[in-house]
Amino acid sequence: MARLSLPVVLIGPMGAGKTRVGMRLAASVGASFIDTDARIVERYGPIPEIFAERGEPGFRELEREVVAEALHEDAVVSLGGGAVLDLDTRRDLAELPVVWLRVTPQAVASRLAGGGRPLLVDGGIEAWRRINAEREPVYASLADLTIDTSRRSVARIVADITGRFGDHE
Repeated sequence: MARLSLPVVLIGPMGAGKTRVGMRLAASVGASFIDTDARIVERYGPIPEIFAERGEPGFRELEREVVAEALHEDAVVSLGGGAVLDLDTRRDLAELPVVWLRVTPQAVASRLAGGGRPLLVDGGIEAWRRINAEREPVYASLADLTIDTSRRSVARIVADITGRFGDHE
């Protein structure tokens, strides 16, 4: 079993597979998995409701608190797509192994179908394209490893990450 220097952080757009890859990666190295969006939901309720009640700035404030805490845990950490917009989060990530999971618009369309993601409610895949284009330079600046998940198996992605960041015994 490979060991990872933890935390390892997964970033990328909605639908890139951060949760699926993160869960499998954590299981493969015997680590905990933290999905910061799931932690926000546990503590504060559904994300669409947070957006409705507090707006995006209010959500980002809660997100920053949860992310800062998670980045100090020995875990595989999956960040929400927009968490990297926070400058303090970017500073925190500078010292950590960061994996950018990319995905093509064609591959993500089926993954996001039927979801209730607040930033996509009105704009669908075009909103995803716009949001992703805005965030790509930030993802690129933070990434130590970039993997396109569009046509790659989760097992292969996990192997790529452990190959890059693992201590193999």
